[in-house]
Amino acid sequence: MSVRRSHLPGTVAALCLCAVAGTVAVPIAPAASAVTARVRQAPAPHSASPRLIGPQDFRFALPEPSGPYAVGTVELHLVDRDRPDPWVAGRNRELMVSVWYPAKRGGGDRAPYLSPPLADYLNGLTVAQLGLEEGQVDAARVTSHARIGAPLRDRRDRPVVLYSPGGGNPRHLGTTLVEDLASRGYVVVTMDHTYETPAVEFPGGRVATQSLPSSGDSVALNRKMIDTRVKDTRFVLDALAELAAGRNPDAEGRRLPSGLGRALDLTRVGMFGHSAGGFTAGEAMLTDRRIDAGADLDGSMAYSMTNGVYGEVAERGLDRPFMLMGAGMSRDLPHTHRDAPDWKSFWERSTGWKLDVYMAKGEHSSYTDFQSIVPQLGRKFDVPQKVVTDAVGTVDPARSLRSQRAYVTAFFDEHLRGRPQPLLDRSSPLHPDVELVP
Repeated sequence: MSVRRSHLPGTVAALCLCAVAGTVAVPIAPAASAVTARVRQAPAPHSASPRLIGPQDFRFALPEPSGPYAVGTVELHLVDRDRPDPWVAGRNRELMVSVWYPAKRGGGDRAPYLSPPLADYLNGLTVAQLGLEEGQVDAARVTSHARIGAPLRDRRDRPVVLYSPGGGNPRHLGTTLVEDLASRGYVVVTMDHTYETPAVEFPGGRVATQSLPSSGDSVALNRKMIDTRVKDTRFVLDALAELAAGRNPDAEGRRLPSGLGRALDLTRVGMFGHSAGGFTAGEAMLTDRRIDAGADLDGSMAYSMTNGVYGEVAERGLDRPFMLMGAGMSRDLPHTHRDAPDWKSFWERSTGWKLDVYMAKGEHSSYTDFQSIVPQLGRKFDVPQKVVTDAVGTVDPARSLRSQRAYVTAFFDEHLRGRPQPLLDRSSPLHPDVELVP
């Protein structure tokens, strides 16, 4: 079976381990869906049992943040009492978000990487798609590098960056880039899009699982998904304004680190996201002038590539800074603004500063934590190399991550902090795996 990346007919949400973890499929009309934003068809699990070369409860590790600051994190439960949930009747829209910030060193427990239901889900996917046996990967005990509720490093106002994950993905899959930004002095807010994500755990252990329509017009459903995400984004910004004003937006009123609200400089706000999250960033910028700069990490800007139904951001462009970061091939062509028609439309219509960063040897999931996780699993267990490269490409994982961190940080440093970044002017020999596409 071919695993060349394409828009999956009948698939609206995917846990974007792509060829490794497969998809969370929602049967809809046969028109191709683009909100999954360049998801691959998952190959069938290979039949041969892998040879075990490690302990039965292997824990992968996330790369250390590269910035000078320690990182703290805290969760917020946000309830929008003015908006009914679009997916489940009889409920107000509610979200779980995490705030990541520069913190004092020491003190506090490390935050778990995944909530228990998501750890179970990821473990199940490794069993199903990598051919491993139950219990060989212990995602539940993997930790991030951030300390829960750690004291803020100082009282400085800091730029705020929002992160939206890929279609059907949890907010946790951007932790590697998010922690790095926080270690470099940003406050970063990651959000789950409830009932689209496989599982969202709320205070008290309540879990909301994916609940999307099982049938209907794919374009209409994709529009609704992105519209919901944009409204989620605007609601999160409203909640952050409450926090900055000295109020606690957490629905349970849980204690927050002292000075967290004062650390938010909401006059300098950026947003980035992977896949559908990048599409969300662009669409949110069209409707909310509070977002000053945005970046799309390998996400389509179309509701249906097959039918040429593009998002409004692709049709209108933006007048503020925006960065495209593509990888590998899409529809048999490099995923750049020169070759992808939705990105080309966006590029030609945008009057603001723009940049196209292309990683030819990467893949769609290279822009998630899987860039680091999948090669670790491949090395630890006898997983066929093709399974690994179908997910995260043939690019060197460490170099890929170093380049992603460098360009994402440089982009926000220049456009939120006003610090000119020569890295954004021309391709750099320090990052041989990426090129700037004029």
